[in-house]
Amino acid sequence: MRNILGKQTTIARTTRYSGIGVHSGKPATIVLHPAEADRGVVFVRTLDNGKDIEIPALHTHVVATELCTVIGAEGQSVATIEHLMAAFAAVGLDNVVVEIDGPEMPIADGCSAAFIAMLADVGLRTLSDAREVIRVVKPVRLEAGDALLEFLPFDGTRYDVTIDFKSPLIGRQSYVLDLSPDSFTNDIARARTFGFMADVEKLWKMGFALGSSLDNSVAIGEDRILNPEGLRWADEFVRHKTLDAVGDLSLLGKPFIGHFRSYKGGHKLNWMAVKALLADTSAYEIVRQPAARRGATSSLVAATMAPVRD
Repeated sequence: MRNILGKQTTIARTTRYSGIGVHSGKPATIVLHPAEADRGVVFVRTLDNGKDIEIPALHTHVVATELCTVIGAEGQSVATIEHLMAAFAAVGLDNVVVEIDGPEMPIADGCSAAFIAMLADVGLRTLSDAREVIRVVKPVRLEAGDALLEFLPFDGTRYDVTIDFKSPLIGRQSYVLDLSPDSFTNDIARARTFGFMADVEKLWKMGFALGSSLDNSVAIGEDRILNPEGLRWADEFVRHKTLDAVGDLSLLGKPFIGHFRSYKGGHKLNWMAVKALLADTSAYEIVRQPAARRGATSSLVAATMAPVRD
C-alpha cells in the first residue's frame, strides 16, 4: 500500500503540453502552474476579454458526462479532463493550476502516458500542510439498470473494474488496480480510449470526434482492431476504463482509502457514485496524518491516522 497520508504536494515548476482536442480537432495547450496548499486542482479559462474563469476540478462542477467528463463554471467549460486528472491522482499531486487556452484538453495518444511523463520531468514539491484523505467506513452502493458501482472499506486504494460488451473483440474483462505511481505508470497509463467505427462515423456527422484518429484511439471494426499495431494489452479496454475511473473519482477533491468496484460503469455513473458517497456522511471520515510529536518515530507517525474534527 502506498503512503497516501503525509504532506500535500504541488509541481516543482511551471510546465506545458500541447496537442489537439479529440472532438474539436483543434490545437489545445495546457500550462501547469504550482499552487499553494489547499488550492486543489483548478482549471483556468482565459477569455478574449482577458477575464479568467476558474473551474475547480470537483464533482460539483461537472456539467456533462456523455462522451467524456466535462467541468464548467460561469458558462465556460473544459472537456476530457479525466486522463490528466488520473495522472494527478496517480502521482499524488494535490495542488495545481491548469491554464488552458480553449474548451478541450489535448488528447495526446488517448491515455495518460504523456501527462505522467510530463509530471515525472517537472517533479513534485512537498508543501508543509498535511493532506486530508477520505476513508470509506461503510459500503455505499449505486445501481443503474444492470450496472453496479460501490465503495467498500479497504486498507488501501483499490479499483476493481469490470466491463461487458456484446462485441466479441472486447467481451467481458476485469481488472484490479491497487493504486500507486508505479502500478498506474506501468499497467494503466498507456491504455488508450477506444470506440466502434460505426459510432465514430455517427459522431463525425454530428461534429464530434473530429480529432479522433488511429494515433489517439483504438478503433474497433466489425471483426477486427483497425490500428495497425494492434492492442497494447489484450485487456487494454478494461485498463482504459480503470484509467477513466481513477480520473473521475479524483473529483472527490481528496484521495480516498477504500475499495471501488464497478460493473459496466462509465463517466456518468462514476460521477454519480462520487456524489452518492459524499451524500452519506456516515459512510466516510476525513483523516490526515497527525503532526509529528517530538521524539516520535517516523514509522509510528506514518502508521497513525486521526479523524479530522475541525
